[in-house]
Amino acid sequence: MSMLTAYLDAIALTERLHRQFLEIVKLELENHAMHDVNNVQAMILFNIGDLDMTVGELTLRGCYLGSNVSYNVKKMAENGYIQQERSPHDRRSIRVRLTDKGRGVRAMIMALIESQISHTPLEEAAMTQALVTFRRLDRLWTQSVNMGNRVTQLSPAAA
Repeated sequence: MSMLTAYLDAIALTERLHRQFLEIVKLELENHAMHDVNNVQAMILFNIGDLDMTVGELTLRGCYLGSNVSYNVKKMAENGYIQQERSPHDRRSIRVRLTDKGRGVRAMIMALIESQISHTPLEEAAMTQALVTFRRLDRLWTQSVNMGNRVTQLSPAAA
């Protein structure tokens, strides 16, 4: 397999894995008869965890990857999964944190992940090596974005 083929396959597989995991979360929500929260919102709740953050920080910290974060925050607040309040220091900023209902979804997702880990045929060393590769790709793509999509190189020390 050529480097080009491997690189393109890695891009496609990364996207596919993300979609598949979201489908697993969707099925878990359906198994718990949770119809007022979707899989993307459940993952936002999972990623918020015990943090108290602004809506803008949700995307900056990687809790949400899409463009309609405000819509999802509004729906989760309406359905009682998160609590919103204006920041006392900046009235334009809205802070969010999980409610008990939101923490319940987070616990459900954690149980799902722990169950999958306990039943995986993968070894920890293989998962760790995959993570090293994903982090290298993340740094490469982040550098490319920061440099205006110019070709970048990672030195072995930076990788």
